[in-house]
Amino acid sequence: MDTALHVADFTPYGGDERIAAGLADTARAADEAGFRTLTLMDHWFQMESMAPATDPMLDGYTALGYLAGRTEHLQLGLLVTGVTYRHPGLLAKTLATLDVLSGGRALLGIGAAWYEREHAGLGVPFPPVAERFERLEEALRVCRQMWSEDDGPFEGRHYRLAETLCRPRPLQPGGPPVLIGGMGERKTLRLVAEHAQACNLFDAGREVLAHKLQVLDRHCADVGRDPAQVERTVISGTDPLVDTDAFLASMAEYARLGISKVWVSPRGVEDLPGWVAAVGERVVPRLREL
Repeated sequence: MDTALHVADFTPYGGDERIAAGLADTARAADEAGFRTLTLMDHWFQMESMAPATDPMLDGYTALGYLAGRTEHLQLGLLVTGVTYRHPGLLAKTLATLDVLSGGRALLGIGAAWYEREHAGLGVPFPPVAERFERLEEALRVCRQMWSEDDGPFEGRHYRLAETLCRPRPLQPGGPPVLIGGMGERKTLRLVAEHAQACNLFDAGREVLAHKLQVLDRHCADVGRDPAQVERTVISGTDPLVDTDAFLASMAEYARLGISKVWVSPRGVEDLPGWVAAVGERVVPRLREL
C-alpha cells in the first residue's frame, strides 16, 4: 500500500510570510520519506468544518507549480478540484502545464464541488447538484479531448469549445490520471467507472468500503470495464503516529479489499516536516508491505 500526504492547514507554518518555506520543507520531507503522492485542497476559503474560513488558503494549482520545482518524485494534485472552480478547457491547460513542468507527475483529482459559501463570496456560480454532476461528466470529456490529438470542437450541454488546442500536451500518455473523490453510489462511482483511473473514498470502516467497492465493480461491469483498471484509495482522518499498530491493522483490512493507497493528513501538528519524516520512518515502510 502506498502512502500519500494531504496538506490542508497552513497555520502551523507560523504566519503568511513563512508558508512558502514551510510548505516546501514539508514536500521535500515527503519526497525523501517515500510518500507516493502529495495533495493540497482546492478551496478559496478554509473549510468551516475544520477551521475558521479566514484561515490561510492557497490557490491549489499555483502552489503545486511551486512544489513541482522543489520535489523530484512526488505525484502532485488537488484532493479534489471542484468542477465549478475553472472552465474545463482552462483546467485541462493548467494540468498539462503542471505535468510538463513536474516531469510527468500531475494528478487530476476532481469532484462535483460543495462549498457554497466560497462560491457566493467570490461571485462564482454554484448550480444545483444535478447540474454540477452534468458539468463534471462534460469536464472529464473535455480534459481527455484536450490531452489527445483531437484539436477539434467540443459540443456539450454546458460547455462548447471551438478548438480543443493544448500545446504542450501532458508528458503522461493520455494526460494525467484522473481521480474522482466521493462515495455517491448512483452518480459519483458511476463516473469513476466511466472516466477515472482512481477513486478516493472516506475512511468509513471496512463494511462500508466493501459495499462501495462492490457498487463500483457493478458499474464497471455495466460499462464493460475491468474493475482492476481503477485504483482504489482512501483518505484517513487518523494520525498514524498516535497508535501506529492500530492504524496499520485497519489499513491491512483495507488492503484486503483492494485499496492500494491511503492519504494521511496531520492535524494539530506544529512541526509538519518533522511529522512527515516520522511517518516516513515508522509507517511508510510497513504500509508498503501490505
